[in-house]
Amino acid sequence: MMVPILLLVVVIIGIIASIRSLLTTTRGKYQYISFENIFLLCLVYLTVLVGFGLMYAIFEISGYPVLIEAGQFLPGSFGDKIESAMYFSAITLLSVGYGDITPIGVGRWIAVVEALIGYTMPAAFVVRTVMNVEKG
Repeated sequence: MMVPILLLVVVIIGIIASIRSLLTTTRGKYQYISFENIFLLCLVYLTVLVGFGLMYAIFEISGYPVLIEAGQFLPGSFGDKIESAMYFSAITLLSVGYGDITPIGVGRWIAVVEALIGYTMPAAFVVRTVMNVEKG
């Protein structure tokens, strides 16, 4: 019981640190949209995607179902559950979802937070870029 909670705390800290890097990293003068900024945004998206995917998987593997597929708890082996959790995380973070996997219980609130982060990250990227332009 203690290991899943510890893993969840580590994952949440990683997600927060990743998002914080998008908001606080400063760049040199006259760097508006650079390869470095785009790479950072992609890295933050990847970190958040994997972090939330791990959160869903930790709950599923610990016996607390948070996702259902075709009206059933996630079927399959450990690898299948990880794959479904990562897929659901990607679809939730990057779009409105397809509806083939549905969150239940606390998974709904986790999905809401992930979707909110997914929608606000591009805005944070634009604000960061504009602030860098105004500083330059």
